[in-house]
Amino acid sequence: RQFGSGPSPLRLMREYSYMKRAIAIGSAMAIALCAIVTLAAQGKDFTGKWTADPNPAAAAGGGGGRGGGGGMSGPMTIAMDAKTMTITRTTQAGESKAVYNLDGSVSKIEMAGRGGAAATTVDATAKWDGATLVITTKSANGDTTAKYSLDGAKLKVDNTRPGRGGGDPTTTTTTYTKG
Repeated sequence: RQFGSGPSPLRLMREYSYMKRAIAIGSAMAIALCAIVTLAAQGKDFTGKWTADPNPAAAAGGGGGRGGGGGMSGPMTIAMDAKTMTITRTTQAGESKAVYNLDGSVSKIEMAGRGGAAATTVDATAKWDGATLVITTKSANGDTTAKYSLDGAKLKVDNTRPGRGGGDPTTTTTTYTKG
């Protein structure tokens, strides 16, 4: 073999080995990235019709708060897309619908008045904290926070409301079953 006639077979084998390793590492990284994206997306879709589970504290005769949702723990239907979450409830005052922007921007939500009072509009922001959707609503009575998350097949909603008369905030939890 003459000098300068091309790469040696040994050099070609080394380059081929390096290429195989690079392809294997690149493939492993692509698979890992897909797994991370899939795991990040899990637990973020609350779409469906949800019915509140009975409050065990109330059934046992304990306080247990107001059943979790402050009168809003009845059935609800949630629809989601990449930009919004819509919650539809049927109440004594009729159907109510709230559409929340999922990008953290302000959503205007109309709240039914109590005892025949006029409806009011409040500002709400919704943003993700991992697999939990945190909705903060600002009203004249103070800020409330609702945290939506999946606990297995159950939807868990933790509602935190300002305390009355300057007291400590109150958090209630309502668990919902799909179907």
